[in-house]
Amino acid sequence: MTNKEIANAFQELGNLMELHQENPFKIRSYQTAYINLRKLPQALSEVPVGDLAEIKGVGKAIAGKITELLENGKMETLEKYRQQTPAGIRELLQVKGFGPKKVRMVWKELGVESVGELLYAVNENRLIELNGFGAKTQEDLRGKLEYFQRSQNKYHFAALEAEANEISQAFLKAFPNARFEWAGALRRKSNILDRLEFLTTEIEGLPNWLQTNGFSIINESANSLSAKSPKETAVQFYSCQEKEFGSKWFRYSASKDFMDAFLKKFPNQDFSGLQTEEQIFDKTGLPFIQPELREQDWALDLKATPDLLEETDIKGVIHSHSTYSDGVNTLREMAESARDAGYEYLGISDHSKSAFYANGLQPERVLAQMEEIDQLNVELAPFRILKSIESDILNDGSLDYETDILERFDFIIASVHSNLRMDEEKATQRLITAVENPYTNILGHPTGRLLLSREGYPIDHKKVIDACAANGVAIELNANPYRLDLDWTWIPYAMEKGVWISINPDAHSTAGIRDIHFGVLSARKGGLNREACLNATSAEQFLERLRK
Repeated sequence: MTNKEIANAFQELGNLMELHQENPFKIRSYQTAYINLRKLPQALSEVPVGDLAEIKGVGKAIAGKITELLENGKMETLEKYRQQTPAGIRELLQVKGFGPKKVRMVWKELGVESVGELLYAVNENRLIELNGFGAKTQEDLRGKLEYFQRSQNKYHFAALEAEANEISQAFLKAFPNARFEWAGALRRKSNILDRLEFLTTEIEGLPNWLQTNGFSIINESANSLSAKSPKETAVQFYSCQEKEFGSKWFRYSASKDFMDAFLKKFPNQDFSGLQTEEQIFDKTGLPFIQPELREQDWALDLKATPDLLEETDIKGVIHSHSTYSDGVNTLREMAESARDAGYEYLGISDHSKSAFYANGLQPERVLAQMEEIDQLNVELAPFRILKSIESDILNDGSLDYETDILERFDFIIASVHSNLRMDEEKATQRLITAVENPYTNILGHPTGRLLLSREGYPIDHKKVIDACAANGVAIELNANPYRLDLDWTWIPYAMEKGVWISINPDAHSTAGIRDIHFGVLSARKGGLNREACLNATSAEQFLERLRK
């Protein structure tokens, strides 16, 4: 082991012991060892065992642990603390500027156990009530967490979309006569990306432009170049002649599964040298398949080009939070922001009473909010605020209020927020029980997943969707880019069963309303059209669709 690796082991041990509130004296000794060992000019593996204790800041006990590492590649004490600590918490300790004391606080007080869960908590404004956290600290942490996720080589689409646009605009400014297009998973608007991909007709000038603009070239071949952007994002560039652009763009935009199925379906066709993608589909007799649908082979069986949902089709902002629960902005601010963005109505769905961590509404506060909604609806007409709640689905599948409160809402979103560690049978039955409740109108984020940080609890999707169909309940596609739940792969089955899909931002601030954009992108991947989207209608039509 190198000196750096040994020093890092002591740093990790010190952090874990501080996390578990162990002896401060020992913690300081390990932190001192970390500082001294990483600066040591001589390799520890070359120091005689008897001399290790003489190194500044080491001593007999630490010398023994160094020997352990050198001989066995691990340290018993460190392994013990690792076993006591969830893997996600250990990962949180790697986020620079977020020390053990604060990690312990969010772990013990919020139940957060991963980077993604913490980022979501920040997004929901959960941290500002904790001792030592304020709005500025919370926002600073958001940046640290996003950077950490970027460094793990997996990205939410939302984290890279702006950079992809910036690269495209800068390149076309330098080469206005060139073609420069998105490719790969980026063009397919995949929920998760591992890099940015582009196709261009500018072959000669590409390498020099990259170096001039701060890119680090990693590998270069005749028609392909991989690089790191100035923001340390992995980027893949492909180049080709204009006359073959359609062939290459199709090739570099499809997933492996889609392309394998496509070539198997048309084994003897030559698709090379075509200038447009439309020429490829003309040769096969297939309708044009939009890039978002080029993930799975089912798209090859389409009889016509799908009329996919557009962002402009969405008329109402469904599922949003205000300062009544854990939102950043007031009810008025949320309504005015939705109106000014061009939407016709807002469904305010603050947390219900069992969500104590999110300042869930007790019955008297529900009534107070409803009174304010009535006043604002008079003032803001024809814009309309709908009275809703995000009711916790309790452990037995029941909703969170008595009937006299539930019947007052215009609609109810039912979601699971607690006791997430369920097996498939338990999770499925819990959701079905909630769906069968006559007051449930929309099933919120059905699996509770957080992309890149927490898998959803396992459910039998078909049984849940069938229950929604039988009970007239819509399913949310939670548009928050950390969720995008319902997963788009289940949209075709939901549409087959006649279940409405509602594209909901789960907005905890006025800025969060813009997440509808990501929900629509994900919905398009599943083939969702305007007719099957619950909130692509007026407020009256929306409510009519939910009436049982």
